[in-house]
Amino acid sequence: MPVRDAPDVVQQIVVNALSEFLSSPPDGTPIEVVEALILMGGNSNDPLPPRLFFEAVEQSPVAISITDPAAKILYANSAFETLTGYTREEVQGRNEAILSSNATPASVYAQLWETIQRKETWTGTLVNRTKQGVDYVAELIISPVLDRDGELQYFLGMHRDVTKVHELEGALRQQKQRIETVLDAAPVIVALLDSGGRIILDNQEYKKLLGDLRGQEPAEVLHVALSEQLGTDAFRLCLDGRDLKDVEVAIEIPGSLGPRWFACSVTAVEECDASARTYFGRPAPSNHRLLLLANEITSKRREIGRAHLENLRARLAEQQLLHGMREALTAAIYQIQVPLNVIHAAAAMLRSGAANVDTLAAMLDQISTSGAKALTTLNSALPEERREAGMMVNVNELLRQVLELETDRLLATGIVVDWRPAAVLPEFPGHKNQLRSLFKHVIDNAIQALAESHRPQRELRLITRRVDGAVEVEIEDNGRGVAHEDRYRVFEPFHIGWRNRRGRAGMGLALSQEIVNAHGGSIEVDPTMVDGCRIRLLLQAVASDE
Repeated sequence: MPVRDAPDVVQQIVVNALSEFLSSPPDGTPIEVVEALILMGGNSNDPLPPRLFFEAVEQSPVAISITDPAAKILYANSAFETLTGYTREEVQGRNEAILSSNATPASVYAQLWETIQRKETWTGTLVNRTKQGVDYVAELIISPVLDRDGELQYFLGMHRDVTKVHELEGALRQQKQRIETVLDAAPVIVALLDSGGRIILDNQEYKKLLGDLRGQEPAEVLHVALSEQLGTDAFRLCLDGRDLKDVEVAIEIPGSLGPRWFACSVTAVEECDASARTYFGRPAPSNHRLLLLANEITSKRREIGRAHLENLRARLAEQQLLHGMREALTAAIYQIQVPLNVIHAAAAMLRSGAANVDTLAAMLDQISTSGAKALTTLNSALPEERREAGMMVNVNELLRQVLELETDRLLATGIVVDWRPAAVLPEFPGHKNQLRSLFKHVIDNAIQALAESHRPQRELRLITRRVDGAVEVEIEDNGRGVAHEDRYRVFEPFHIGWRNRRGRAGMGLALSQEIVNAHGGSIEVDPTMVDGCRIRLLLQAVASDE
């Protein structure tokens, strides 16, 4: 009802209840509530007239209700009507439970009632329900109002809608949880530091390293390592505007086999001042933060170290082999020089007529002996071929690898590759490196044949198929082909069938035949191929004694 039309009895109830309340606020009443009601009623030495006091309460932005000791509503102000959707006529005489929602636990109501029955103020939060059936979060203050004899007269209730605040707090908690989930799932160390290097936020990987360091702060250890690497304070450098990106450092960790390596990045982050002073956008000094990211690369560094060591080992072995071959060849040259000198001497004696049969026979014996020694020396200089362990091989995979290695040459020569692998091929025990060498020899010969053919259309076709548990490979080109009389000669050592023989000791097919034989197969030049050359390979498992 309008304020001006309020019955005097309601006005008197409100004024009396608030006056009694202000004269002796119950224990636990928030001081700000008392101060707000004093402001409504005016200075205690010069209070407002009752009518003005009532109107101040009526127009208060806070929902206010007054009930009798049984919690039946005697009065509700306009803010109460606006918040709850009920008119004061609808709630007068009804219990405050009209606003209850089943979302509030019964234990909360029990604790509320026990508190106010002890004549103490209850402050808390309930989930209330409007007349329209909409739940809202209400922040309540319920205070008992006592008469001069200390007897309970009324309950004074004030509440406000804090649903938006609750939703915002929930959204912030959820966002914080999402960020923490993402950080903890990250496979790298993440830490947010203040300008003094103290931890503000970290993730699980950081905590793991903290455990490995036995309580020593990882940020401090990485800070020292970075500073030693750069020769200056790494964090100060970032605060001055120079970010660090993937700086690799090593730290010693108790119990680890050797140092552990980390690729570290440090970025300066500016956090705005969130104090009241900046509410209207007034600039204020920002807070300096540092974001530290560290990705462990120990396994990568160790793998690089092992690869480097293996490379050094291979280079040393190759150098020793080269030295041994040079030494053996030098000795062979020296030994060959002896029979050559004898031959020159014998030839001179024959020309002068001074030679006889016994002398020539002795010279020939000396030549034979020296030649045999030189041959033995040369044979000993040949490097011993390393034995390769047999393993299950897939011919399609090996051919594909060789094609990838030959890609640059194929493109440079303008060759179109027609690759027709069988969908399914049986795997068999074989020597991968030997088979790669076999395929490379044959494909290299095909590329050379196509280059010498000068054909405008150059094609290389590779076909694999299954043949009774074995694998057949056809490598075909439309190059200059192999003459019929040379079909078997191409497999002889040192045979060269190319016009351009420079730098070539042979065609590699003799070695290819050895590899095929070792795999229980066969290799042949297809005699039916007229326009080009087709090499047909049949491969099976390596022999059991390999």
